[in-house]
Amino acid sequence: MFYLSEIQSSFAHLAFAFGASLVLSSLLDPKKVAHRTVLFGIGMALSVRYIWWRGSETLAPPGLTFDCLFSWSFFAIEAASVLSSLSAFTILTRTRSRSAEVERFMEWWKPAEEPKVAIMIATYNEDRSVLERSIVGAKASDHHNCEVIVLDDGRRDWLQRFCDDQGVRYLRRPDNKGSKAGNINHALDVLVADAERPDFIAVLDADFVPHADFISRGLALFHDAKVGLVQTPQHFFNPDPIQHNLGLSRSYPDEQRFFFDHLQPSRDAWGIAFCCGTSSVIRWEAVRAVGGFPTDSITEDFMLTLALQEEGYKTVYLNEALTEGLAPEGLKEYVTQRARWCLGLMQIARGRLGPFASNRLRLRDRWSVIDSVFFWLTTFPFKIAAMTFPLLYWFFNVTVVNASVADVVSYFGVYMIWVLFVLNFISAGLIIPIVNDVSQLLGAIPISRAAVLGLIKPKGHAFSVTAKGGDRTKVVVQWRLMRPFLILGGLTILGLFIGLFTDQFAFNDAGDGKIVILFWTVYNLIILAVTLAVCVELPRAERHFADRPERALISVDGALKRVWLTDLTQETVRIRGAGLLPGTRIAIKIRNVGRMDAIVLQATSDGGVLSLDIDPKQYEALLRRLYAEGNVPSVTRTRLSAIMTDAVARLGRR
Repeated sequence: MFYLSEIQSSFAHLAFAFGASLVLSSLLDPKKVAHRTVLFGIGMALSVRYIWWRGSETLAPPGLTFDCLFSWSFFAIEAASVLSSLSAFTILTRTRSRSAEVERFMEWWKPAEEPKVAIMIATYNEDRSVLERSIVGAKASDHHNCEVIVLDDGRRDWLQRFCDDQGVRYLRRPDNKGSKAGNINHALDVLVADAERPDFIAVLDADFVPHADFISRGLALFHDAKVGLVQTPQHFFNPDPIQHNLGLSRSYPDEQRFFFDHLQPSRDAWGIAFCCGTSSVIRWEAVRAVGGFPTDSITEDFMLTLALQEEGYKTVYLNEALTEGLAPEGLKEYVTQRARWCLGLMQIARGRLGPFASNRLRLRDRWSVIDSVFFWLTTFPFKIAAMTFPLLYWFFNVTVVNASVADVVSYFGVYMIWVLFVLNFISAGLIIPIVNDVSQLLGAIPISRAAVLGLIKPKGHAFSVTAKGGDRTKVVVQWRLMRPFLILGGLTILGLFIGLFTDQFAFNDAGDGKIVILFWTVYNLIILAVTLAVCVELPRAERHFADRPERALISVDGALKRVWLTDLTQETVRIRGAGLLPGTRIAIKIRNVGRMDAIVLQATSDGGVLSLDIDPKQYEALLRRLYAEGNVPSVTRTRLSAIMTDAVARLGRR
């Protein structure tokens, strides 16, 4: 009876936390600092309560036993992860929007002194199809005093000719020393010799396309003479590998959405927003004052923020979708990019601008670096531990967490329910269990390796370029990336089978803890199954989040027909509402692009897919329409019903 009473009490705690979250979600405002502070304050209290319980009641007794070794080591990793969460929760208690400030200071300079901006597009090996839309978008800026400069570290003659045709400046250097940072620094040195130096520079990766108002809105925040850099978020016009391979492109956000839409505005409110490389505008005198972009870390962007701060210049964040780029399209590129970020951050932590080095950084800047180090150093090793430590129980009868179901529900369940509620309350539902776990697990091994390696050996690491573009039209199974998850899944299933269906192994004498370990193991199997599905890369076709059907006119054999235009890309368009035969030549008029000839590539039940015969001026207009105009292209909020519908549809396509 006592045990039943304990179970009932623990579920009452869980029900109370769930009910409180439902009530508070309708009463509180996620943008008010006071409300956020209360919610995250409760979350921090529950985090401390949980980890105190773990440390005081669930660990194996001290001694020279495997139970003690693994129980305490798992607790140490988990405690470090909770400490990282406490830092993140503290940051998230505040938030800031600068859009109203931008509106007030859109033209703070005198009319006769419009500042000059050099828009720098750094490139190494990107395809022409990637570069041309970035260049065309940069040329379309509504700030008149701009110069577009292409910084070619690939030394490609065809790109130089293309830049000449486009009327933009082309720069190349004899070597690739310093990677992207060195490329930008070379350009800065060239600009010093110009008769008219820029007042500001804007930095774009080769695959990022600025909206027409990117420069004008970014410049508005430089009314404050102490602002050295304005960072804007990165949005993407293609889904990342997790979204795409799970079929969630239109219902689930890209993996970076929470960081750019919610964590960076919170960091800005604390004065610790940082540069993220592309999509930033920088004061010329500020970047020259720090000697250009730092080259002693492969994440030169974060380090630039610290260098600017040391010289008295601050970095601010404008949370508006003013550029769009390519998310990594393949899993290898996705993982490589994140491991590079991790390695670069560890280099910063060990370098001259690290949190414990002798420098002029503020206490909050040191906290900013420590917070980032803790994120990389705890999140991903903890994910590996959470997936592997249950195997110790099934195969070796090693109990890592010795707890009753009632206590797990009361301490862990309440803590988790509350944290999920608060994070989803402030982010409009961006934190989805399982999918978030998969995004962390995919890169956990190389990221953990990079974290340790970067701390031990911070120097001598090459810059790995994230490949963008290329042929993505085939199914590709990433066997090498999948292998550890296949092995882990096989061992988990085998261990579960041995524990459940044999007499001599641990499960039969585990007592109440067997339910805890069983739930933990089954959850891990679900995560592993989804992870394996993500490792099967599906074919991609160019699509745009902002695509909406619109009316258009076509001419077939001299007869005009009104049709629906959908799925517009750089080369093709699909139309609906007219019967067409393959090979038929027609004319079509597209809004803001013009009239052009086309040929029917493929007939569909309600129309066809057309190949466009487009002249250079129309092509530029099409690029501007596809990439330099429009609203937020990314998924920025979620509905569970939409995610479930897309997931079921994805299963149906298998």
